[in-house]
Parts: sequence; C-alpha cells; structure tokens
Amino acid sequence: MRRRGARRTTVLGAAVTALGMTATLAGCGGPGGSGDVTLKLVAADYGDSAANSSQKYWNTLVDAYEDKHPGVKVDVSVYSWNDVDRKVKQMVDAGDAPDLAQIGAYADYAAADKLYRASDLLSIPVQADFVHELSQAGELNRVQYGMPFAASTRLLFYNKKLFAKAGISHPPTTWEQLAADARALKSAGVKTPYALPLGPEEAQAETLQWLLSGGGGYTDSIGNYDLDSAENVATFGWLKDELVGKGLTGPVAPAKLNRADAFAAFARGEVGMLNGHPTLMKAARAKGLKFGMVPMPGNGGGNGDGQERASMGVADWMMAFKQHGHQEQIGDFLDFVYSEKNVLAFSREYDLLPVTTSASEDMASSARDADLAPFLEQLPGAELYPVGKTSWATVSAGLKKRIGTAVSEQGSAAAVLGQLQRSAIREDAGE
Repeated sequence: MRRRGARRTTVLGAAVTALGMTATLAGCGGPGGSGDVTLKLVAADYGDSAANSSQKYWNTLVDAYEDKHPGVKVDVSVYSWNDVDRKVKQMVDAGDAPDLAQIGAYADYAAADKLYRASDLLSIPVQADFVHELSQAGELNRVQYGMPFAASTRLLFYNKKLFAKAGISHPPTTWEQLAADARALKSAGVKTPYALPLGPEEAQAETLQWLLSGGGGYTDSIGNYDLDSAENVATFGWLKDELVGKGLTGPVAPAKLNRADAFAAFARGEVGMLNGHPTLMKAARAKGLKFGMVPMPGNGGGNGDGQERASMGVADWMMAFKQHGHQEQIGDFLDFVYSEKNVLAFSREYDLLPVTTSASEDMASSARDADLAPFLEQLPGAELYPVGKTSWATVSAGLKKRIGTAVSEQGSAAAVLGQLQRSAIREDAGE
C-alpha cells in the first residue's frame, strides 16, 4: 500500500513571478528493493503568498496521481524563481540531475545530451496537443526536448482613475501618445507615470516588448542575434530621451526597478501605465483597482501610426533528465500532468495561458475565462525568447544585468547594446 507520508512537497525561497517549475526525480528502490519508483520534481513557485503557493497545486495533483499509481511516488521541491534555475544547475553539476525540471531554458541541457526527447516520453495525443508555436520553440535541431508548461503574453495596463485625473480619455496606441499621456500623468501628480522595470529580475521581458514595438527584437530573420540593430538602438534611445530623461518613469531608476515591485506599485495605485501579464489582473483587483488593458503601442516605423505592435510571449519549460532512468514512469506522469483538466486547473489558478490546444479552446469558449481572452488572442503571433539557442541562458543573464544602464543619464544605448551583441556572438560561438 502506498504511504502518503513518503512524499513531501516543500517551498523554498520567496514566491516570485513568471512561469516555471522544477522537478527532481530519483530512483527509489533498485535491485533487491521494493520495486517502487520515486520521481523527484523541482518546481518554481507561481504564487505570490503562502495562500496560493504552487505547493498546494502540486499536492493536489500528486495525490490524485499516486492514488492511481501505487508503485510510483512523486517528490516535489518548490523554489522561487530567484533560485530555481540555479538549484537545477547545481544538481546537474554535482552529478545528481533532477529527473524532471521546469525552468526557463532547456537548450543547454539538450545540447549536452542530458534530456529525453519529448517523443520518448509523451503519448502521441499529448505531444500533438501542444500549441504549435510553443511546441516549435521547444525544439533543438528540430527535435523537441522542451515541453511547454505555462505561457503568458503582455498587454499595456493602465490605471483608469489616474487617467481620468489627468484628463486622458483613451489609452495610447502610439509611442507619441504614450509619452504625452505620461507627461499628463506627471502633471497630475502621479508618482510613476510609466513603470519601466529593467532591473535584474525580469529585464529581458520588458526589453523584448519594447524592441518588438519598435520593429526590432533579439534576433534577425534567420535567427542570429541582432541586439544592436538600428531599430533596437533607436528604441532605447527613445526610452532614454522621451521617458526616463523627462522624469516619467518614477523615483526608482529603471536599472534597479524589478517587475514584481512595479506590479505591486501598480496594484497600490501609484503607477499610470506598465506592461503586464495576466497575473497582474488578480493582484490589481484584490486592491480594488480599476484598470484597462490594450496592446502595447508601436512607433509605426517612425511615422507615428502605431503599426509596430507585435507582442512578446513567455513560456516555461518542463524537461526530463536521463540520468536516473525511469523513462516509462516519467512519461506516464507527464501524460497526467498535461491532461486538459490539469492544464486548465493550473492556468486558472495562476492566471496563465494554457500550453495545449484543447485547454486553450476550452478557455477561449468559457465565460469564466473572459478576462484572459485578450492575452489568448496575442499568443499565436507572439514572439518568444530565443530559447532554442544554447547560449540564451547566458545571454539573458547578461542582458538582465546590464540593459538598464542603456537608459541611465550617463548611458549609451548604442554602446550597451553593442557590448551585449558582442558577448552574445561569442557565447553563441562557444568561445
């Protein structure tokens, strides 16, 4: 009989943001043992308090799975987003890789031949159910190793009360209008007209959204890094000159402002506008805030018509390490994790977008999920981070550390982006 007490789920570190979780699976029982298998899962915490910690989600899911699989136990360790990637790396480097991990990037582990292919684990219906764009993003050399676990897109959130106070009748659709609205908000006494979080927590997200709205991005049309493109330099030059330099981004320097702090300030009613993902809705409503959401304004290639309005998307990845085996048990557990019921339960609990087509269709047609419809509409055309590049984890870390200086008083967009580009090229070449 299964001993329920044998499985422990722990939360380590503060709950942070974004999407992701990690799993560690180790064999329990070997030759001469009971034959039982313990899968260890390392997961990131999507909750923002003990009340909605991911611990509760995993407890419920694992209990349901173990009830039907008495020979398999699942041991889940939950870490904050500040710690989870580092924890998995430490385990891998120590020669005791987790059997399952859901973190921000998979490609470096896949390139080192440490991961199972998705097709080695999942049933055909489950693998085929992934949203196509996310499934493709999980590929290295056209083989899927990264299994999307959660997704989100970004919209521009604005505080309706502060807009009315500043005499703004409608949200911006162009950069010119956004800057004008920010000036009006400042004149009305708003503490932070536009929150620009370029601090080390999640600067890569805010950066990509602005680059896309300016007609650029992290890579060119054939997938090579293009961080210092003319479009990108112009975008950050505009941010420095028209927002930061004119005191429209609040009392905290963008290089020191983290996304979580920006979200909290918005929920307190101190921010006029900022880019946000679905979880911000719950936090804002909990504070009684009246807000609106629109697509990120664009610069229209410089002609002011707002045509460049591409959205960024974020996906977190589940991966399975080969070191300890248990391929059959891992695959069976993942088929359960990715059932429509469980994908919807997780997405609804944390206001995230489903990664499967079946769950997405269910959410799109459900009145209870109407608030997520604008984000769902953005997903098919959203541009993700270049997670299929083995260099992305290192490039992203460097970008989070340095990009905020591009808009500082003494900073230079061309110089900072140029340095990041040169570092990215070296990393991509394996130097």
